[in-house]
Amino acid sequence: MVAPRQREGFDAEARAEAYLGERGLVTIERNVRFRGGEIDLVMRDGSNWVFVEVRSRRDARFGGAAASVDRRKQQRLALAAQLYLLRRFGQRGWPACRFDVVAFEAGEPRWIRGAFEAA
Repeated sequence: MVAPRQREGFDAEARAEAYLGERGLVTIERNVRFRGGEIDLVMRDGSNWVFVEVRSRRDARFGGAAASVDRRKQQRLALAAQLYLLRRFGQRGWPACRFDVVAFEAGEPRWIRGAFEAA
């Protein structure tokens, strides 16, 4: 049984994947989990590998969906991305990468390309 909030999260991820796919990105993997964190979507945008965080909020109180990707969350995403790249490519050269956020507020998507850089 999936909790209602989990269902909302899965739905937001599926909507974000479709939204980005319509804009030319190609899905590589979904919900990649590591001990240090999770990557919602791993996609490619041309030769760039894109690690996508999906956030959803019913309203913009407390800063909204995009603001919820704070410094701590960014660090966890960066660590998960490094682990993913190590697993996928080993020590050889890694492809160009970026971190995007798709933030849903009141049901509307906002795509933030290059939302942050790994520290």
